[in-house]
Amino acid sequence: MRDNIEDILESTLFSRDDIHEMCVRLGKQLTEDYAGKEPVLVGALTGAIFFMTDLAREMDVRCKMDFIDVSSYGNGTESSGKVKLVKDVTTDVKGKDILIIEDIVDTGHTLKFMKEHFISLGAKSVKCVALLNKPSRRVDNVSVDYYGSEVENQFVVGYGLDFYNMFRNIPYIGVVKPEVIQAYANK
Repeated sequence: MRDNIEDILESTLFSRDDIHEMCVRLGKQLTEDYAGKEPVLVGALTGAIFFMTDLAREMDVRCKMDFIDVSSYGNGTESSGKVKLVKDVTTDVKGKDILIIEDIVDTGHTLKFMKEHFISLGAKSVKCVALLNKPSRRVDNVSVDYYGSEVENQFVVGYGLDFYNMFRNIPYIGVVKPEVIQAYANK
């Protein structure tokens, strides 16, 4: 099987322009909601790196930026349900307003873990902004406070979202063909 993007994708779900519009809209909302505050933006590695960068440029507030790396997927396409902390933030979050930046919230396992983690570290508030929200797959009862768009139960890649740690660098978001997912699962 060739790993060219044309062979992997069924369709384009969000174009570069669509993503830019989401970042502008969310940046404006976050600027209003965090006016006078100094939130700590915490990007969930590795998927949120592009979104966090573009979103932060659309926010007109003083903020700090840090990263956390948690995993519940490993190299697969389904969540294991067990979340592990791979890399913690280096910023002292005690008494701070934390804004978790996620590429997509699916089952909610990692978001629940991160929210509880920051609360246990003494954060003043913990909210989440996700590029994509997939509530149809939600297992844990967690809220996504801000999001760019809801998506159906499709496997999507691009703009940070990956398929077996590939295709994060495509500048738009596409839907992976079901037969490709099946073929990789059988490898």
